[in-house]
Amino acid sequence: MPEIADNGRTWLLSGPTSSYALHLTEADELVHLHWGPGIALADAEALAAFPPSERGASFESPLDGREEYPVEGGPRFVRPALSVRTDERRGTEWSYEDFEADGDGLRLRFRDAGLAVTLHYRMRGDVVERWTTLRNDGEGPLELLRADSATWTLPERDDWRLSQLHGRWAAESRLTRSALTYGEQVIGSRRGHTGHQHLPWVALDTDATEERGEVYGCALGWSGTWRIAVAQLPDARVQITGGVGYDDSGLLRLAAGESFTTPVFAGLWSDAGFGGASRAWHAYQRAYVVPDAEQDRPVLFNSWEATYFDISEEQQGTLARRAAAIGVELFVVDDGWFGARTGDHAGLGDWRPNPDRFPNGLKPLADQVHDLGMQFGIWVEPEMVNPDSELYRAHPDWVQFQYGRKRTEFRNQLVLNLAREDVQEYLWEQLHGLLSSAPVDYVKWDFNRCFTDAGWPDDPYPQRLWVDHVRALYALLDRLRAAHPGVAFESCSGGGGRIDLGIMSRTDQVWTSDNTDPLDRLDIQHGFSQIHPARVMAAWVTDSPNAQLNGRVSSLRFRFVSAMAGVLGVGGDLSQWSEEELVEARRWVDLYKEIRPLVQQGDLYRLRPPAGGLSAVQYVRGDESVVLAWLQAQRFGEPVPALRLRGLDPTASYECRETGEVHRGAVLLHHGLRTGLRGDLDATVIRLRRI
Repeated sequence: MPEIADNGRTWLLSGPTSSYALHLTEADELVHLHWGPGIALADAEALAAFPPSERGASFESPLDGREEYPVEGGPRFVRPALSVRTDERRGTEWSYEDFEADGDGLRLRFRDAGLAVTLHYRMRGDVVERWTTLRNDGEGPLELLRADSATWTLPERDDWRLSQLHGRWAAESRLTRSALTYGEQVIGSRRGHTGHQHLPWVALDTDATEERGEVYGCALGWSGTWRIAVAQLPDARVQITGGVGYDDSGLLRLAAGESFTTPVFAGLWSDAGFGGASRAWHAYQRAYVVPDAEQDRPVLFNSWEATYFDISEEQQGTLARRAAAIGVELFVVDDGWFGARTGDHAGLGDWRPNPDRFPNGLKPLADQVHDLGMQFGIWVEPEMVNPDSELYRAHPDWVQFQYGRKRTEFRNQLVLNLAREDVQEYLWEQLHGLLSSAPVDYVKWDFNRCFTDAGWPDDPYPQRLWVDHVRALYALLDRLRAAHPGVAFESCSGGGGRIDLGIMSRTDQVWTSDNTDPLDRLDIQHGFSQIHPARVMAAWVTDSPNAQLNGRVSSLRFRFVSAMAGVLGVGGDLSQWSEEELVEARRWVDLYKEIRPLVQQGDLYRLRPPAGGLSAVQYVRGDESVVLAWLQAQRFGEPVPALRLRGLDPTASYECRETGEVHRGAVLLHHGLRTGLRGDLDATVIRLRRI
């Protein structure tokens, strides 16, 4: 529960190692005091008594770089978090009303005529959740041009460094770090979904290493168009502002009595380096974000790379029997089971089993899969439609489009306008009926193209579709989960195009990338782990050579150990695997099931990044630990380097199950690596148990 000063104008939120403090001045200006190591309320009050600098008073604002939530208007020059207009005026001149503090956090209320603003704060471990509610209490309409979730203020430091995750299709979540310079750096998505280009996360440090030093991180929970701006101000202060939408052209128009609540923009401070920050983010998501995160995710088989669109009930049954034989627990039929879907040119929108391929619906195959001891899953892409579909022929006005303009197609498909209530109800009826017609346990929910012609000609405020599409997506997922509580959902968007805290609060795992090459995946998974836990990171073992992407040849061993770093899946054509490969696959699946609780629920230590030689990760849970190591290349006869393990009790002894050796907790693991790694593109798994 927040601590409150006697005057009711200074507030302190504290977690296990950190604190966050803010203050309301006598002029009713809400200013930031502290974000970092834990402090006492008396410390926050002392900070509140320290007057701001008056330097350059004629040309600089005393509020810039100090305000908790900068608004447009008044003596401010920084990027505003809030920009509103009515028919009479633009900007905000708000006044403080009151606060409310309880076990669920802190709420500060402000008002500007008919606009009511509530700033929300909640501490989850060392993660501070912040969001904003805006309500129109006036008589006329009010337009939200910009409504960010929060602005974060960092302490004054020299030489800030910015970390971000960038990429593209098949090359997502790649980590980059660069010096922060004066001015703004803006990342985000203009595409209607989170995007492959950036994950909505940034981190700042000055001299942190993997296990030492201060790291500040921020992550936005929104699955549509978004923006995060990191600004180093003229006086060297740094502020991070983020929220819904990319530009300031308008988000929503609120009628009298309507309100809008922004997504959470979460912040984390850690003094345990990038690894400590990652472990804190992972623990936060497992505890507060991901549904049923305490339940381990099953080993799955997905039919896509084995069959593409050429599927049938008989063929899927053959694959299911082979999948069950190697220990798979969840069998997923990917694209091609519905409508006229014999390729990517037709069928999207018609969510009924193809009568030629599944003459009696999906239930016979689902029953067969269940009889084999596995769960049954299907692929869908509900937000899209092919022009060659019954749905589009009946309702061509249900897509996003602009009058008088060509309807742009990607992958032969258009985007349904999910902001429309009739579209929402249609999808509910289709998907609810589908999940009621057969014993489906799992849904892979895909999104394979971005917004382009984002128009809604018949709506008086058509740009609202950018926000309302995502709100409708969330509502549909919530409704389906409530009606079918036993069904798990995976978020997919051509791979890693929709990964964020918002979609993760409604899905059980995410598809990390369409790139299933095991070597490329090491980089992708390294970046992904900066913010998200292995518990949600789906990873597949597919065929070699990698025909879909690069033709690289890799051993089954390397492919499995790469995929075992997350939620293990198999996506190869099992009908073409030899008996020797199937037997080996069974051994790897059995081993993964043994270490799964450590991988999916344990603390992650990145021992060596995937920089071309040896890379390794370690998971620790209780008295057990497991190391996954990959040797990407050896040159000039260089030996395999030793690894110093982390997270173990330095006073205890641990037995290495692979070699039988006993090590102290602060151990350099060397012999097990040398015996387990035998050449380029090789990999090994080493398990340790406290004795």
